[in-house]
Amino acid sequence: MEEKRGQLAEIIYQNEENGYLVGVFQTNENEMSIVGYMHSAVKKGGIYKLTGEWKTHASYGEQFYFNAYVEEMPESEEAIEYYLGSGVLKGIGPKTAACIVQRFGKDTFKVIEENPERLTDVEGIGPVKAASIAEAFNDHRELMNITMFLQKYGIQGAYALKLYKIYKNSTIEVIKENPYKLVEDVYGIGFKTADTIAEKMDIATDSPLRVASGIKYMLNHFAGEGHTFVPAEYFSEKTAEILDISKVQVHEIMTELALEGAVHLENLENRTVIFSMPYFYAETNVCKNLIKLLKAELKPIQADISELIHITESELDIQLADNQKLAVQEAMTNGIYVITGGPGTGKTTTINSLIHIFNRYGMKTVLAAPTGRAAKRITETSGFEAKTIHRLLEYNFSENEAAMRFNKNEENTIEGDVIIVDEMSMVDILLMNGLLKAITPGTRLILVGDADQLPSVGAGNVLRDIINSEVIPFVKLNEIFRQARESLIVVNAHKINKGEYPDYNEKDKDFFFLRQSNELQILETIKTLFHERLPKYYKECNPVRDIQILTPGRKGLLGTHHLNKELQQLLNPAQSHISEKLIKDKLFREGDKVMQIKNNYNAQWRKKDDFSEGQGIFNGDVGFIQKIDNEDGEMTVLFDDNKIVIYDFSQIEELELAYAVTVHKSQGSEFPIIIMPMGWFPPILMTRNLLYTAVTRARSAVVLVGGEKYVHGMIQNNRIIERYSGLGIRLNKFIEEQVIEW
Repeated sequence: MEEKRGQLAEIIYQNEENGYLVGVFQTNENEMSIVGYMHSAVKKGGIYKLTGEWKTHASYGEQFYFNAYVEEMPESEEAIEYYLGSGVLKGIGPKTAACIVQRFGKDTFKVIEENPERLTDVEGIGPVKAASIAEAFNDHRELMNITMFLQKYGIQGAYALKLYKIYKNSTIEVIKENPYKLVEDVYGIGFKTADTIAEKMDIATDSPLRVASGIKYMLNHFAGEGHTFVPAEYFSEKTAEILDISKVQVHEIMTELALEGAVHLENLENRTVIFSMPYFYAETNVCKNLIKLLKAELKPIQADISELIHITESELDIQLADNQKLAVQEAMTNGIYVITGGPGTGKTTTINSLIHIFNRYGMKTVLAAPTGRAAKRITETSGFEAKTIHRLLEYNFSENEAAMRFNKNEENTIEGDVIIVDEMSMVDILLMNGLLKAITPGTRLILVGDADQLPSVGAGNVLRDIINSEVIPFVKLNEIFRQARESLIVVNAHKINKGEYPDYNEKDKDFFFLRQSNELQILETIKTLFHERLPKYYKECNPVRDIQILTPGRKGLLGTHHLNKELQQLLNPAQSHISEKLIKDKLFREGDKVMQIKNNYNAQWRKKDDFSEGQGIFNGDVGFIQKIDNEDGEMTVLFDDNKIVIYDFSQIEELELAYAVTVHKSQGSEFPIIIMPMGWFPPILMTRNLLYTAVTRARSAVVLVGGEKYVHGMIQNNRIIERYSGLGIRLNKFIEEQVIEW
């Protein structure tokens, strides 16, 4: 590590949220480019001692990457004047700075800090302004003290300003007293960061503060794996293992937290389980609101439903199967109804029939889906606008609270007589809770989805729990229609779901298997498919837009990381006129296909076609890089639904190349052609429902490449990882007791 002392001569770019800074630093010897993190209150002109190392950037050459910095107050009159005039202190500009330094010289800082009333000796500075300058100076000094304190514990200076806004002059005292308090109070600081601070402060491993924070951390960890609760015995064991303490110690603090209302302990199916409070409230509220919708009095439909169905068949030129007719009839007469079924069983036709009937009858129908792609598909197949659930609920996001809020709720409900939600397998318990809160009992709610798909990324197993409980009425569409039977994609999806091996390579069909014996051959075959074979076979095929690799995992030769690098080089190679940007190990080029990998509720967008504006880009949204501006530190992405988003370089980590994505990330999407490598992946990933989900994402063709033993192995592996979810249990409990505590 090297130390460099000098002046921050220029700030080329700084992200106010995380403090990431690119600047020009002037030392006594030379001028150099620096990269690192500083709190967003820093201004050019400040004198700093930086600690870091030199690195060579592909585009920008040598840069000094610093991981720690200390502000040093300027000593010469000229430097003091420049520093004060830089805007570092509110209320002092260049002219005022010159007057102050002319009056007090090298004693300027001492006067501001110890005798600020003397500032009134300077023309134009009264008592109020003098006090304001002193307050700004003291705030700045305190901020720097906090920054240096945090750096001792390996925490970026960018957090200093966030902490100071919350705790003010008590910041260091609060951290010393309980570093785990930061986890709850400061968005972006997690348990592991707080634990690092605590360890350096010699806080005991079994400190109640540490154990309590560790319990909450582990609950969030299990929620990230899809669980709304965890059996208490298992939870204690795993938490004790992570914290390196005894199960008894975990159990004691867990009980105390439950008594305080910080977590919830409950007996479910003769075992004690632990919930974090948001998931407990969400699960119980979803159960209550489902029952409310089920029991609510509906506005009667004064017509012969059978006759309405007959008229609809005639007007839409369709013939509904018996199960579809049952679905239409029951959906019209129940407050809540579920329609489930695999591909080709007529879910879309059933939805369109319901929309047609409700509209004919003068009832306002609202359509929604969990993702933008799914909503777009409903819009295209029905001819009526569908919104994402987030947009329907008018979401907003509080960065400080790290929480999402919906403008639509119990007091401001969704306007509509009927609400139809498609792709329900993707809806997690928190989103379902938000949706149900905004629906007035008496509104008809129709839930549509394939329960055999992979479950939601977020916690819960909503669709499957509702169906398995048999409390909410549902129908399973199981007849594959004649037109759908002509597609091997549809036929094979059902065969896979039943544990049967698929058929492939039939003439003029759409399901292919290319046998290769090792990973290198699989990789080369995939590249040939993109570059030659598929574009030649499907004449209008655009390899980048129309072909999607779905792979079980991220690691290895056939994982997303390596496949994306290979395909980027093949499909969008480096060229002198194409801008690119390297962030850590991610290289992006103009023209690249990318995917948003985390929800960003604050991301601003505008539509390319009508210039309308809004906010929110979500996990799984796919787009193409339109422009990379290395001078302004920005990247422009055009997403599938014509939304243009401008990212600054500090946000690029929210994006990944998307020539290849995991099957989990493909949920709710549909692609013309999918290619899936069939090689070795961890057994936990190689399951029947993962293969089923992948196959059902294709519209025109499926190409499996690799070893047949892996296809057979996935079909034989019907192990569905258990999700701890209590929604079905609660619904059944209602039936048993016939009472709910409202």
